[in-house]
Parts: sequence; structure tokens; C-alpha cells
Amino acid sequence: MRRKLVERELTEEGPRRGRGARPARRSVTVNLAESPLSWLHARGHLSDRRFDAAERLRLDYEKAQLAPSVTMRWDPVRVDCAGSGGDGLTPSERQLAAKARFDGAMAAAGPGLNDILWRVACWGEGVPAAEKALAWPARSGKLVLGMALDRVADFYRLS
Repeated sequence: MRRKLVERELTEEGPRRGRGARPARRSVTVNLAESPLSWLHARGHLSDRRFDAAERLRLDYEKAQLAPSVTMRWDPVRVDCAGSGGDGLTPSERQLAAKARFDGAMAAAGPGLNDILWRVACWGEGVPAAEKALAWPARSGKLVLGMALDRVADFYRLS
């Protein structure tokens, strides 16, 4: 994974020391190329099974080309399937198969749980931002994401 490190200043929080004294400014180094899922996995908040399920879901999302596009695609059209990886499918058929897997995984997660999957696994949004956008209580996103990823792992038959 590539690294894109930047310095970020922490917000002012905590008690003030003395009259009108401001807390000391602090900064941290942040890797912008790190996904929220890899961050959670690296810190032990996601098991290997849940992380693998999230990565499979994200891969199917990307292969199905479900992300919004801004302009027309100018990719060359290839009809020959000789170099298709041995599956004998055309690019359109592979895209449709990925879409079917993605739809099946989202259906397995169920309504109410797939909202957080869209935001965190597919769009790369952080859990706190997803909680805020969904009007959920703070710190509830990790729990709901874990339940949704367990269902997705069952769908993909991950052990």
C-alpha cells in the first residue's frame, strides 16, 4: 500500500489550564492513503474474517463499476477473451457477475446494516463520519459494521 503522510493539527479539547490559558497545540501524522477498514483491522477492531469480507465486497463494488463516474468512459473495447484470466467471460459478463455478487452480499447484510457497508467499505468514509451522516449515536458504527461484515463473510463463505 502506498503511503501519503501529512501533518494534521489536533482540535482544541480538554480543560484549560489557568485563567484564559489555551491547551498546548499538538499535531499527528496521518496516512491519507489508508482506508478506514485497514485502519480498523490494523488496530484490532476488525478480525481477519471481517476484513477479508469487507475487501471482497469492495472488490466486487469496484469490478461492478458502481461508483459514480463524471464523464464518458474511453477505454478501448476488446472482443477477444483470450487474455481474460481463464474464466472465458467478456468484460461485460465479469462486470455483471460482480454486480450479482455485490447485490447478494448487500442483501445478506440486510436493510439497516447495509447502509454502513456502503459508506465505509465501498465509499471509504470513516466510521465517525458515517455515524454522523446516518444520524446514529456515537460509537455505534463499529458494532453495526461488525454485524454486517459477519453476514457478508457468511455470504462469501469465508472461514
